[in-house]
Amino acid sequence: MEHLKAIILAAGEGTRMKSKKPKVLHEIMKKSMLDYVMDTAKGCGAQAICVVIGHQAEAVREAAARQDVVFAVQTERKGTGHAVKMAGDFIEDDKDILILYGDTPLITAKTLKSVIAEHREAQNSVTVVSAVVQDPTGYGRIIRNVDGQFVKSVEHKDASEEEKAVREINTGIYVFHGRDLKQALGRLKNDNAQGEYYLPDCLEILLRDGKRVGAYIAADEREFFGVNSRVQLAEAAAILKERINRRHMENGVTIVDPMHTYIGADVTIGRDTVLLPGCVLEGNTMIGEDCQIGPNSRLTDMHLGDGVTFQSSTGLESTIGSGTTVGPFAYIRPNCRIGEKVKIGDFVEVKNSNIGNGTKIPHLSYVGDTDAGEKINFGCGSIMVNYDGEKKHRTTIADHVFVGCNVNLVAPVNIAQGAYIAAGSTITKDVPEDVLAVARARQTVIKGWKTKRVQKKS
Repeated sequence: MEHLKAIILAAGEGTRMKSKKPKVLHEIMKKSMLDYVMDTAKGCGAQAICVVIGHQAEAVREAAARQDVVFAVQTERKGTGHAVKMAGDFIEDDKDILILYGDTPLITAKTLKSVIAEHREAQNSVTVVSAVVQDPTGYGRIIRNVDGQFVKSVEHKDASEEEKAVREINTGIYVFHGRDLKQALGRLKNDNAQGEYYLPDCLEILLRDGKRVGAYIAADEREFFGVNSRVQLAEAAAILKERINRRHMENGVTIVDPMHTYIGADVTIGRDTVLLPGCVLEGNTMIGEDCQIGPNSRLTDMHLGDGVTFQSSTGLESTIGSGTTVGPFAYIRPNCRIGEKVKIGDFVEVKNSNIGNGTKIPHLSYVGDTDAGEKINFGCGSIMVNYDGEKKHRTTIADHVFVGCNVNLVAPVNIAQGAYIAAGSTITKDVPEDVLAVARARQTVIKGWKTKRVQKKS
């Protein structure tokens, strides 16, 4: 949306987390709570974002710097109003200012777009987001008149018994008109028991000035679930997991056991893909159509084509072409490019390698720092010896090579097209095209050796 900026409050310590890490950097599915909130702010149209930092400011700054945001520092925590004041230079008179919190990862861009649209249509000076909950204990209440118009927001400790019976709460999310926010912040006072500046007090200031103040009732109060402890982090993760899994199922993905399937917020999955129990899909993983993933597989920042089978294996930061099968019990390490209709079998590890179309690595092999062509057959126990104790070296294998069982290819070495490597060979020199390379000692039989050994022991 045009003329929209967002301020995210992320200065708190979060003592109930009992952690050395800042609260807003705790993760759900490999993504910090603050990242979720920043993405949501961008998703609802914020053209600029200011993150207010305080506790472990540099750690939060470093983590958030991956996104295009600016920072304001709150060196002393004196309330939410004080935190927003620290971002005073970011607030513009002719912009709407969205106020969010770094520990509310469940809020959606769809809801915020609706809030902003109502705020502008009603020409409000400020719109507060409210929610109706079963147990409002501890929350500020939204008080309305008989016509349903906003009257005030009252803290639980200051509410009358009648007001405490109200179940509509203040979520702490606001959209302010920039000029009005500046004026209200300039008049905030801290004459309360805590000596803090409270952002909700801005509502009363604007009301007294005759400004329009509205309250938007959100449909799902869970979106405003704030995380203050490890228990609440797990509860938020469960809500987010259910939401994400449902979205993928509605888009044509079969999830056999949603309770035991974990999909990150940024993962994309094609239609008619089946996820078996125990899958963990993280980061920017992209999975094509008609794939079968699992059971018990982990994919992090992986790109899979169509029709891939990935069974009981781990894949990290790599690409896999269409029609390829992986596993069970394979390990795809970062920076691999695996082609189409490849077989990566059981107990195979591939690292920093290119594997051409149609190549087969069926079992018990290590392929590291290797450029392998098309339709190569790796026998059981094939090892690419890539490390000399000081440096890593690459192995190059051309198309249609046959690598026998228990072969060591000691890098750097080049195997030309069509060559055969005999089982049990340790290859240290380049191999030309269409030859059989044998590099193993001749078998020797020593007669009487066992008898002599037994006599020596006795």
